[in-house]
Amino acid sequence: MSDDQKKLTIYKIAELSGVSVSTISRVINNSPFVSAKTKARVTDIINQYHFSPSSVARAMTSNQTQTLGVIISDITNPYFSELYLEIQRYAVDFGYSILLCNTFYGGSSHGVSDAIPENTYFQMMLDKKVDGVLILGGEIDRDTISDSYKEALNRMGGQIPVVILGQSVSDCSCTFVNRNLSGGISALIHHLLALGRRRIGFVGGEEGIRATTARLAAFKQTLKNLAISFDPSLISLSNYYAPDGYRAMAKLLERPETTPTAIICINDAVAQGAIRAIADKGLRVPEDISVVSCDQFPSGEYSCPRLTSLDQQNSYLGRMSIMTLISAINNDSECINISHEPRLIIRESCGASLGLQFKQ
Repeated sequence: MSDDQKKLTIYKIAELSGVSVSTISRVINNSPFVSAKTKARVTDIINQYHFSPSSVARAMTSNQTQTLGVIISDITNPYFSELYLEIQRYAVDFGYSILLCNTFYGGSSHGVSDAIPENTYFQMMLDKKVDGVLILGGEIDRDTISDSYKEALNRMGGQIPVVILGQSVSDCSCTFVNRNLSGGISALIHHLLALGRRRIGFVGGEEGIRATTARLAAFKQTLKNLAISFDPSLISLSNYYAPDGYRAMAKLLERPETTPTAIICINDAVAQGAIRAIADKGLRVPEDISVVSCDQFPSGEYSCPRLTSLDQQNSYLGRMSIMTLISAINNDSECINISHEPRLIIRESCGASLGLQFKQ
């Protein structure tokens, strides 16, 4: 090894590259907040001296494990699995491995009776010395959060960066990537009304969960703004999976007076269960009942009929969440702007493709 190679330090790299030491750190740690031009210039200097960037990284970050913790409430839920795939893709690109912890929170809908306490995983993350933690779902998504949960969360957040995909909580030291929970509900209602549907029901979603609360509130407010009376008998809450959609829809179909002409489902999985219940009752979608969903899953394109749904940009949210966490780990001060507006995807289940104007 030449004398120049031996003397190569992060300060020397910064001097030769004409950038700050913190920028060199970001390049070495694969931060997403470095321009391609700057990254190429720094990499060229390192390569010129035949010095491995990983060696520099180890010297700089000897207290890091290049491991991220992801605590997820149910990996089998298509919403969470889509988020996780995007998170894993970006983590690998930036040189991180992932420790995945599945809590089975709310898993009773598909045969899991015992959830693993999130507090257990919080301590595990500290014991495993991960560089940062990303939390997707769980108790943080409830309208009311227990003091013990918040204390445990703040204890972990006080030692390592913690990013939560969810609505901000007061007195919490973690970083939040806020979702637009109620966006698009008005668009769904206006679309159904344009098709002539007026008895619109709401199906699925667990009571006391922020997504359910926000979407149901938007549902009620939109009806009020349009001077349409709200009928509580058209609301059937349950949970977030196909069996829940089936049970909730079957309940609405028990009596003619509670049978809607259109339903808004909390997500595509619930919509698929609801469609099965409608078919078992001898009715058709969309000829008899229009079905739309608040949250599009990849399988919705292949349902029969194909589901009209809101694209909540889950892949984008997963990407922004992991970038926010990597930024926090690298002490980047750049502000990450989240632009998240759900988009209405019109397919077959609403009835628009039939070219009919319903009168009910």
